[in-house]
Order: sequence, then structure tokens, then C-alpha cells
Amino acid sequence: MNNEQKENLNKLIDLVKDIDYTMMTTIDDDGSLRSRPMSTQKISEDGVIWFFTGYESGKSQEIVHDSHVNLSYSKPSDNVYVSISGKAKLSKDRAKIEELWSPELKAWFKGGKDDPNIGLIRVDIEKAEYWDSPNSAVTHLIGFVKSTLSGESYDPGENKKINL
Repeated sequence: MNNEQKENLNKLIDLVKDIDYTMMTTIDDDGSLRSRPMSTQKISEDGVIWFFTGYESGKSQEIVHDSHVNLSYSKPSDNVYVSISGKAKLSKDRAKIEELWSPELKAWFKGGKDDPNIGLIRVDIEKAEYWDSPNSAVTHLIGFVKSTLSGESYDPGENKKINL
């Protein structure tokens, strides 16, 4: 990974690190897209995102069929929106389950860390796009009015596409 890619990845991590839930989109056997909310357990500096899952769940079967996924993060209060594309893999890595486990997960896995259906989804980021705008409505209003009066185009914030 070159320096620019590393900087882009660090910006991406910074944007999503405080957003707990994402909408994970997978591809069903018939080619249709299916999305569901997922809680991000960890996003690492090497561009890997981890989630817990039921190992025998529908999404797990979809990932086995087609590993392409999309993760959509949003934090409207800060006008931050992120779309991440990558490849997903299922895992039953005991060490990683131990590392990422938290007691709240027992609501989904009655047997705790030893639940026979517990699994992980590892997503390796391939591409991403983000929109990061000033978070104040007043800032947006001032920028819009300034643009209208000056005839210059309105810049609502930063938008960038990233390839890793």
C-alpha cells in the first residue's frame, strides 16, 4: 500500500470508527441485493472490517455464493456518508472471536463465545467513497447564500473515491 492509499484509508477509518451500525448488502442466489443492519466490531489499519454473524445465516450463504459486499455507513448529525465495497469471508477463528467478543453479543448467541452457530464476517476493503460535509446547517446556509450571490458553484464538502 502506497502513502496516498494509507492516508486515504486512515481518513476512511476516522470517518466510520464512531459509527456502530452499517447496512451490509450481499447478493442473493438470484442476483438480487439484500441489505441488513450490522454492528461493526472492528476496523483495522490494514483495511479489514469484522462483524459477528450466525454462521448458518442467510447472509452467510449469500457470501459463500458471492463474496462481494457493500457497507453503507451514515452519520447524518455530522453529514458523513460512506460507502465501502469489498470481499467478505466467513470465519470461525476462535482467537478472533475471543478478541472481539463482548457480553452484549449474548443476546444473539445464547451459548456465548462457544455457541455452535457463532461466526465472523471479515470484509477486506477494495473501494470506498465518502462524503464529508460541514456539520452545521448555518454553515450550509451561508455557503449556499454566498454561492447564490457570487455566482460561484456551491461546495457542500469533501467527496472522494478511494481504491485500495
